[in-house]
Formats: sequence, structure tokens, C-alpha cells
Amino acid sequence: MKPRYFLVSLAAMLAATTATVLAGELYRWVDQSGKVHYSDVPAAEAVQPVQKKFADSPLADADLPYETRRAREAFPVTLYVADNCKDLCQRARNLLNKRGIPFTEKTLVTQEDAAAFRKLSGVDSVPVLVVGSNWLKGFLAEQWNSELDIAGYPKAAPYGFRPAPPPPAARKPDAQPAPEPEIRPGDTGPDQ
Repeated sequence: MKPRYFLVSLAAMLAATTATVLAGELYRWVDQSGKVHYSDVPAAEAVQPVQKKFADSPLADADLPYETRRAREAFPVTLYVADNCKDLCQRARNLLNKRGIPFTEKTLVTQEDAAAFRKLSGVDSVPVLVVGSNWLKGFLAEQWNSELDIAGYPKAAPYGFRPAPPPPAARKPDAQPAPEPEIRPGDTGPDQ
């Protein structure tokens, strides 16, 4: 066997073994002589094996450009929506996704949610965008874009950006739904 083929085969086997170990569980234990061992299965003589847990996927922030991560730290973005706000809230969500903005979406479901939102924002209509400590009431694409520009967010999503799907509205079984008139879709301006 030629040395070149041997090295390629050895590298392939090591890569496959490493991928298998990283995909599974990892245990750490110390034997009686004090030597530390790592394995995918605990040894029979191990007194207190410790299972190491790894995240299923890397953190979402690791995929974001540096400027976006920095803007997110200084000016986190939150979008407030309601169940009865369909088209307008979808347009607001689309604007954020088109720009590649990482945001938290809060759906107002119960009367308690609506009351807390009203107390914080001073309005009873959605969508509302919060950029840092600035509240933007109603969907006005030009105003939202201007505020996001000032905060340092990108004007367009980076290549390969995958927006997070909207969270499902989590209703509590005993919770009262927010009545339609209390949280209503707000007035809108031009889309772009």
C-alpha cells in the first residue's frame, strides 16, 4: 500500500470516528490510580461517571455577522403581535426577516398579556416594534427601517440567512383569550 493512500485512509477513519464520538454521549471518570478517562460508555469500574452534554447545534449567534451581533447586544429587537393581526403583522415580520434582523416575537394572547402590553407601550394596537428602548407603534416601514439603521442593523439579510419561524401562540388552558377590540391591528403607512 502506498503511503499516500494509507494517509488518506487514516484521515478518513479518524474523521468518521470523531464525528461518531461528537454525535453521541461522552462520559468522564477517574480510575483508582487518579487517571482521567473519556469514553462514549462508562467503564464498569467507574465509581461516579459524569456524563458530558453537548448542544445539538451551535448557538444561533455564531452564524450572525459581527455587526449584527453587536447591534443585537446594544439594541435588542422585539416584535409584539396578536392572533387577530394577520396581514399587517406578517408584513412587519417579513421586513425584519428581509433585513436579517434577529428578533424576539411576543404574541399577545390573554387579557393579562394585553393589559401588560398596554401598560408598557401606552397603545392597544399591534404590531409594535421595540428597538433597544425605543417603541415604534404601528407598522410604518420607513420609520422601522430608519430606527434599525440607526441601531446598526444590516439593510439586507446576509447570504444564507434563515429566519426563525414565528412562535406558535401558547394558550394556557384556563386563560381567557384577549378580546378582538382590545388588541387591534394598528394603522399602517406605506410598505417601503
